[in-house]
Amino acid sequence: MIQEALSCLVDEINGYFRSRLKINEDKVVLSGVMNPDGTTAIRGENKVLVTLVNIEKDTVSQNGSVPHTSHPLNINLYVLFSASFAAANYPEALKFLTFIMGYLQQKNVFNKTNTPQLDAGIEKLIFEMENLTLEKLNSVWTTLGAKYMPSVMYKMRMLTIDGSIVREFRPEVSAIQN
Repeated sequence: MIQEALSCLVDEINGYFRSRLKINEDKVVLSGVMNPDGTTAIRGENKVLVTLVNIEKDTVSQNGSVPHTSHPLNINLYVLFSASFAAANYPEALKFLTFIMGYLQQKNVFNKTNTPQLDAGIEKLIFEMENLTLEKLNSVWTTLGAKYMPSVMYKMRMLTIDGSIVREFRPEVSAIQN
């Protein structure tokens, strides 16, 4: 469910950029900031990275549940949008972050009605911008092992993990090589 939710988010924002900014290329990519070996995860520049930085159990939505019974797990995801742009394109980086914040301000709830491509196992997703102090922001970038990039973090609420419906993701086969 995590991959489906974040991929849908990336597709939605890329679609928004295509219609609003009249661009053809995908500017938003689902990616870590750094590889485990310390190299940059994305080759090239001028992209907005969508990175999962934390997962937490949503305890608010599980009040009143019966202990020792199997019930779906409600989680919140902390998602970092970071603008990986060349130094000469710093104003562009800020523009793309501003557009993302504007988009998630006008559409902070994704559901089947306003997002038909949302995975069938996802009822809705709610986005809330997170306020990070300079100390927390420093901690995030230190943990990621990267130099600071212009960024904004959102809490994505209401994702439900149900072990009975979790399925393996297998990419579509596009060609067979011999």
